[in-house]
Amino acid sequence: MNTKPLEIICPVEQPEAVSQRLRGVLRDALQPLGPFVWHFRAQDLEKISGNRVLFVISLDDAGINLEYTRMLAALRRNPQLLEGKVGGVVVDGAQEIYTKSIARELVFSANRAGCAFPGKPLVEATGSLQNFRIQARNQGVSWEEAYRLAVRDLAERICAYRMPSSAHPRLLVLHASHFFTSNTWTFWTMVRSYMEEMEIQEISLRNGKIYDCAGCPYTMCMHFSEKGSCYYGGAMVDEVYPAVEQCTGLLLLCPNYNDAVSANIAAFVNRLTALFRKRPFYDKALFGIVVSGYSGGDIVASQLISALNMNKAFQLPPHFAVLETANEPGSIREVPGIEQEAAAFAAHIRQVLSGT
Repeated sequence: MNTKPLEIICPVEQPEAVSQRLRGVLRDALQPLGPFVWHFRAQDLEKISGNRVLFVISLDDAGINLEYTRMLAALRRNPQLLEGKVGGVVVDGAQEIYTKSIARELVFSANRAGCAFPGKPLVEATGSLQNFRIQARNQGVSWEEAYRLAVRDLAERICAYRMPSSAHPRLLVLHASHFFTSNTWTFWTMVRSYMEEMEIQEISLRNGKIYDCAGCPYTMCMHFSEKGSCYYGGAMVDEVYPAVEQCTGLLLLCPNYNDAVSANIAAFVNRLTALFRKRPFYDKALFGIVVSGYSGGDIVASQLISALNMNKAFQLPPHFAVLETANEPGSIREVPGIEQEAAAFAAHIRQVLSGT
């Protein structure tokens, strides 16, 4: 049981840099849940003593927060700075853009520093609060009240969060790789060799197996979702949906295609919406292997975070992804220390899914 108070990390150079709107939301949403410990400067990250943290980022009209940038640098320079912590993120912006991109880079960097995140760990508020329109309508409240309720819900979920574990964990591996030429697949085979005792299911999404989402009307999507299905059916419904429902953890093999996940992986994420509407994935862990020919692995890993952790509610274990660079077929085996990294990642997945 978590007995220490939630710690609020609100990087600011000056107190007045926090918008009046954000101050009011934090006061009304968090006060009933207190007491809290507050941190305002980048160097305060080293003072965190509890294991539950809420990042609160206030952006100016240029989408900038200089103290946040210093904090980001501290996270990236110390890969163990937040080891054992569980976090969430609130980003309050003055414009309609920048909030999601700031949140995504923060979660990516904090995760690499050892912080885990529950499913849907982000509350973002754009300048107009237009992004709360649907939530407010569904709850019968104002946009700002919907904002406050979302912050309170996130804080409560962080405090109550427990990493689910299973006595018989099951890992689902999705890929669209060429077996003989893919460095991403080759690295996975190295990882898999250290996981002989774990139940693993591999599904290939190649050769037109998964059709992309065509954007059916919401009512139609919900109709098929209630049956655990989708209008377009096929392998996604017959094979992938049941495998996702049964797995404890999901591992995506993602070669870097033009600084993006492959079309097949993107189609999987889009088609997952129908199943998500039936049952969110808060109880499932997300992992990734990203191999780039040149650079940009962080961009692809961040796409997994925004698509599957922030939107589809997969939990994000600490150090959820391995990022490597390899170009010519088979050259992944020449990366210094790659065998040790494969063994360590396999052990990490086993530990997360079994809770040991």
